[in-house]
Amino acid sequence: MPLAAADERNRFAQHLFTPLPERYDRLAEVLSMGQNGRWRRAMVDRIKAGGMADGTAGAAGATAQPVVLDVAAGTAGVSIQLARRTGARIIGVDLTEPMLRQGRRRVAAAGQTGSIGLIAGRAEQLPFPDATFDALTFTYLLRYVDDPQATLAELARVVKPGGTVASLEFLAPPAPFWRFWWWLYTRLVLPAGGLLTGGREWYEVGRFLGPSISGHYRRYPVSWTEQAWRQAGLRDVGVRVMSLGGGLVMWGTRTGD
Repeated sequence: MPLAAADERNRFAQHLFTPLPERYDRLAEVLSMGQNGRWRRAMVDRIKAGGMADGTAGAAGATAQPVVLDVAAGTAGVSIQLARRTGARIIGVDLTEPMLRQGRRRVAAAGQTGSIGLIAGRAEQLPFPDATFDALTFTYLLRYVDDPQATLAELARVVKPGGTVASLEFLAPPAPFWRFWWWLYTRLVLPAGGLLTGGREWYEVGRFLGPSISGHYRRYPVSWTEQAWRQAGLRDVGVRVMSLGGGLVMWGTRTGD
């Protein structure tokens, strides 16, 4: 997707992540205090629980090989795990071309070229017909879109009735004690550690992350997000707060027409 076609938040995300693809996965572990892998597994667990285990079934009881859309796929870490754990065909979508190039290298190294395809695109305007996919995941996405409600509706649009949608996002701990330490970590440790270990690019990400998360949940608390999922056409919405409130996994089922 050309830069000129993206809105302000898209442009910022491209600016933030374009220098980082070769170090992104290490960065994600640092930003999540080593919890990113565990959070990803919990999200993929929800896709498996929705009937996708070992690739034997998809939405509405389909028996053909299911197809899963992985939005904000980045360097394909979630896409690779989905392919390995579900046997599904995976289509990964991301806004940033350098991240996708690194993702393709990782897919090839994992021996998953035949199972995973990666393309450029925006979550707000997916290039797919209605009800295309048996399931969908998205990761660390909603802080980078201008209208989370409209984006959730667009994500739900491309999922077949009965298909599972699951997401992973950062979260600010709800308990005051843990939120205090989280605030210190995100405002002080992350920027300094990023500068020392990864240079200015990591410093910029570290400095951005904490205020971005806090600001997002002031405007869109978890209760709002749950309701937004329902309004987008998802039922049986579930929420799992991870790692004392540092991460948030959500899931739901696409309603029928």
